[in-house]
Amino acid sequence: MIITQTPLRISLGGGGSDLPSYYRANGGYCITASINKYVFIGLNPTFDQKYLIKYAKLERHDNAFDIEHPIVREALIAHNPGPVEVVSMADVPAGTGLGSSGAFTVGLLRALYAFRREVVSMSALAEEACDIEINRLGEPVGKQDQYAAALGGITEMEIGLDGRVNASSVPIGAAALRELQDRLLMFYTGVTRPASLVLADQVARSVQGDRVMIGNLDEIVAIGREVGAAIRAGNLKRFGQLMHAHWEVKRVRSPGISDGAIDDHYRAALQSGAVGGKLVGAGGGGFLMFVADDPGRLRGALTARGLSEMSFSLDFEGSIVLVRGE
Repeated sequence: MIITQTPLRISLGGGGSDLPSYYRANGGYCITASINKYVFIGLNPTFDQKYLIKYAKLERHDNAFDIEHPIVREALIAHNPGPVEVVSMADVPAGTGLGSSGAFTVGLLRALYAFRREVVSMSALAEEACDIEINRLGEPVGKQDQYAAALGGITEMEIGLDGRVNASSVPIGAAALRELQDRLLMFYTGVTRPASLVLADQVARSVQGDRVMIGNLDEIVAIGREVGAAIRAGNLKRFGQLMHAHWEVKRVRSPGISDGAIDDHYRAALQSGAVGGKLVGAGGGGFLMFVADDPGRLRGALTARGLSEMSFSLDFEGSIVLVRGE
C-alpha cells in the first residue's frame, strides 16, 4: 500500500504565461505558493487482478486501456504496475482554482514510482505530469500547477520557448513569512468551474496571435516579476497592490473570468481592509484571495456577505509518500 500527499497551490503572479500557446512564442514566468491543502492518492495491488479506480466514480476493468479517468489511464499505461486499486481524496474539491488536476497527476505518479521502488527527482516528476496533461491528453493547461505540487514552497518558474522550466525557491525571512501567512486570506465564492472553459479561450486566441490576448499576458508576466521582487523584499503592501493590478488586467482577458457577484465581493473587500486581491486560478469561481491591511475587518465583511474563509498555511515539502507498506 502506497499513500501520497501532494499540495494544492495558490498562483501569486504570471498565471497564464505557463501555457504552451504563450510561452512557445514569448517565454513565461510564474510565481506560486504551495499550501497545506492536499490531494491524497492510495495505490495498492488488487487481489482479483482487476483495475479498481475510486474517485467521484467507481471503475472496475480488466485492462488499463479501458479506464475512463484520463489521467489515471495514461499514468497506468505509462508505468504498467499491473492490476492495482487507485483511490483519491482531496481536502478541497476540484474546480476551485487551486491546481487540483496537476496535484492529482503528480501525486499519482509519485505513488507509482514508490510502488515500483524507483527514485525520481521532483523536477522530473513535475515534467512527466505536464507531459501527461498537456501532450498526451491535450488539455489547455500550463506548467505551474505540476511544479508547485511536486516542489512545494514559494516557487519562481522561468519557462523557455522550448518549454524547459527553471524552477527555484523564493527566499523569504521567518518574520516576513509569518506576516504573509497572517495577511493572505482566502474566501470561497461557492462556485466551482472547470478551468478548461476559460483557458480554452486563451489558448485559441493566443494561437491566432490575438494582440489583445498577447498584450494582456505580457502585462501579467511583467506584474508577476514585480510580485517576485516584492515577496523577496518582504514588501507585502506592494504585493497587495500588485495583486490588485494583476486582477484588473486579468478580468478583461476572457469572458467568464468574473461576474457581477464576484465583482461586488471584490469591491466590498477593498472597502474593508484589503489592499488587493484576485480570483485564484483561471477565473470564473473558486476562491477569492486577498492581502489584507486589516485581516479582522476583512473577515467580518466577507463572512457577512456569505463567503466562508479557508484557513491555510504554506507547504514546504511538496509531494511526499505518507505510507509505504509491504
